[in-house]
Amino acid sequence: MSAPIIAFFNNKGGVGKTSLVYHLAWMYFDLGLRVLAADLDPQANLTSAFLDEDRLEQVWEEEQGFNTVFRCVRPLLRGIGDLANPELESIDDGLNLLIGDLQLSGFEDELSSQWPDCLDGKERAFRVISAFWRLLSKASASSKADIVLIDLGPNLGAINRAALISADYVVVPLSPDLFSLQGLKNLGPTLRRWREEWKERIPKNPAPDLMLPAGNMQPIGYVILQHGVRFDRPVKAFQRWVERIPNVYHSDVVYTENDNVIDLSKDSSRLALIKHYQSLMPMAQASRKPIFHLKPADGAIGAHVAAVQNVYWDFRELAQKIAIRVGVDIPSTERQK
Repeated sequence: MSAPIIAFFNNKGGVGKTSLVYHLAWMYFDLGLRVLAADLDPQANLTSAFLDEDRLEQVWEEEQGFNTVFRCVRPLLRGIGDLANPELESIDDGLNLLIGDLQLSGFEDELSSQWPDCLDGKERAFRVISAFWRLLSKASASSKADIVLIDLGPNLGAINRAALISADYVVVPLSPDLFSLQGLKNLGPTLRRWREEWKERIPKNPAPDLMLPAGNMQPIGYVILQHGVRFDRPVKAFQRWVERIPNVYHSDVVYTENDNVIDLSKDSSRLALIKHYQSLMPMAQASRKPIFHLKPADGAIGAHVAAVQNVYWDFRELAQKIAIRVGVDIPSTERQK
């Protein structure tokens, strides 16, 4: 059985999505799983969270060097072949990164133009549109991953459409504000349309040996992130947006017929409400590690010690909820940190 591919996606930026993926990748690793983190955002923020500037320069500046996600699809873009084999960055033994690339934005127009050509049964169109899924499948197999986490940029463009049809499941990170609510109203119908359009295209694939993604992109829940909360914001206004999220998510993303207001605390689609970690986040970024790995030597002293433990349990609970929904078993023993 292949590892489930989970996309973390919101067409609104600034909700803490990349930090969420980064921390979950480390948490699954700590829990004993083999993890593949894939950066399909042309901004490459997940890559820069994992790698320092010296390593990034080494990878990106050498034209014939390490196969980033863009270098893997470049032969397709140039019309000189199919995918190049992915080279993964080993963050730790069992935690691997498919490195992002700022040049990936150059793949957008090709993905856009090939989408309608699938309806005409053109093999190259199917090779281009399925490129991300085939790349993730290769990378997952080579790293023996138990779970694949994808970070995506905040838009509804062709890159994200191709990335999302590669996903088995979708988790929606949100911030409690009007913009996230409006974003959900766009996101839900768009996912549904892309799913239906891909199902229409699959039978037109002319190459029997070309495997294609199923395009399930099943929404399994949302995570409310308070990373961007301003402390001068009225608490009542904040709570008002939080309370509106369940009904918008169910009506516009999962299309549940429900005339009653859904109680946030009883909403099974709410995977977590992740608090604002204040000074812990920059401390973790400076130390190039997840918050729950911070030690006194990193500056996590006094009240920070308890806060680090709280972050650990928040992410552990979230990781376990997601694992249950995607059918991944968490090992009974954790890795020693």
